[in-house]
Amino acid sequence: MKILGLSIAQKLHLALFIAVATVSAPVFFFVQWQTGLLVALSALCVGVIVLRMLTRKLFAGLQALESGLLNFKDSDFSTLLAYQKEDELGRLCRLYNEAAQQLRDEKQWIYQRELMLDKVLHSAPQALLLTDDKGIVVFSNHSAKTLLNCEHNLEGMKLDSLAQQASPALYNALSGEMDGLFELPGEGEDKQTWHLSNGELLLNNQFHRLYIFKQLTRELNRQEVAVWKKVIRIISHELNNSLGPISSMLHSGKILANKLEDTRLERVFSTIDERIRHLTEFVQGYGKFAKLPAPRLQPVVLSELLAQLQTQWQFNHTQSGELLAHKQLLADAPQLEQLLINLLKNAHESGGDVAAIKIEVTFQAKHVLLSVNDAGQGMSEHIMANALIPFYSTKSSGTGLGLALCREIVEAHHGDIHLKNRPQGGLCVEVRLPLTTV
Repeated sequence: MKILGLSIAQKLHLALFIAVATVSAPVFFFVQWQTGLLVALSALCVGVIVLRMLTRKLFAGLQALESGLLNFKDSDFSTLLAYQKEDELGRLCRLYNEAAQQLRDEKQWIYQRELMLDKVLHSAPQALLLTDDKGIVVFSNHSAKTLLNCEHNLEGMKLDSLAQQASPALYNALSGEMDGLFELPGEGEDKQTWHLSNGELLLNNQFHRLYIFKQLTRELNRQEVAVWKKVIRIISHELNNSLGPISSMLHSGKILANKLEDTRLERVFSTIDERIRHLTEFVQGYGKFAKLPAPRLQPVVLSELLAQLQTQWQFNHTQSGELLAHKQLLADAPQLEQLLINLLKNAHESGGDVAAIKIEVTFQAKHVLLSVNDAGQGMSEHIMANALIPFYSTKSSGTGLGLALCREIVEAHHGDIHLKNRPQGGLCVEVRLPLTTV
C-alpha cells in the first residue's frame, strides 16, 4: 500500500486502525478471541466517531479552501472563507481571505486602467492597428477605421485586403513594412502626408505586429508657416530700419525742393513718397500675418455675420442642417470675418459673374462646413498646390498674403481649408471648423 497516495482522511483512519489494533492486541492473551474482537471493534467504532467529530470542520475548511483556489485559477477572487478559529486552519483561511481581497483590488485597478487605456487608444489621433502572425487584425481604434474607410469593426479581417481596398499608396506602404513618410490622396486635390512606424512584439507567446499611422500634414504646414513667419519678420525688420531714415531724408528733400521751386524735384520726391507709403503698407500687411494673435473664442452666429458682410460684398448664401441648432460655433469673430472677406475678395476678382458668388453653410455632426463658390476660371493643379503658401500670387499687384492668412486663421481654430475646382466651372474654397454642443 502506498501511504503517500492516500488522502488525509484515509491516512487518519489508517492511523486510528493501527492504534486500535496495537492497543487491543494484548487483550487477546487474557480473554477469549471473540471477546477481544468485540472490544477491538467497539474501540474502532468509537474512535471513528470521535475522529469524524474532531475533523468534520477541518475537512470542510480544506474543501472550501480547495474550491477557493480553483476560483483563483479561473480569475475569480470574490469567494471568501468563513472559518475564523484561532488554529492552523484559521490562520490559513485568513491568509487566503487577505490574498483574495488584494487580488480583487488589483484586478479592479487593472480593469480601470484597461478601460482608461482603451478610451485613450480609441480617441488617439494616430491610427493604431495590431495584427497577429497571420496578418489578421486583432485590435484597431477609430482613427484606423477612418484611415481604411471602414464603418464596421476591423477585428478578424485581413489587413492586406483592407489596405488594398482603401488606397494603393496605403497598401504599398504596408506591403513594404516601411518606417517613414508616404502620401495619401486627401479631399479635393490636396495630398496628406503620413508617417508609418511598425514593429514586432510578443503578446501571449505569439508574435504580433503593431502599426502606428500619424498624419503629419498639419504639422508640416505649421512648420512651413513658422519658417515663413520668421522670414517675414526678418524682412520687415530690415525694411523698417531702412524706411525710417529714407522717410526722414525725403521730408528734408521736400523742404529743399519747395525752396528751389523745382517741379521736377517735387515730382521725384512725390513718387518716392508714394512708393514708401506702398512699401510701408506692404510691410504692415505681412507683419499682421506674422504676428497673428491666438483666437479669442466666443459664440458666433453665422447668419448674422453673413448678413453683415452682405452690406459690403455681393453674394448669396444658403444654410442647411438646421436640425443641429443645439450646436454652436466658437470662433474669434474678427478673424472669422477677415477670413470670409479675403475669400469673397478673391471670388470677386476671379473674373466670373459676381451674381454667381455663393456661400453655403452646412452644419454637420461635429463641424460646420463653409463653402465659398465662384464662377471664375478656377485654378490649375500647380497654382492650387501653392496657393496657400505666403508670397505666392498670380496677380500682378498681389502680395500672396490673402489665402495664406486664411489658412493661418483656419488652422488656429483647429479647422481645415481645401481648394477644389467646381465641375460646372469656378473655384470652391471649403472651410471646416469644429462645433461644440450648447
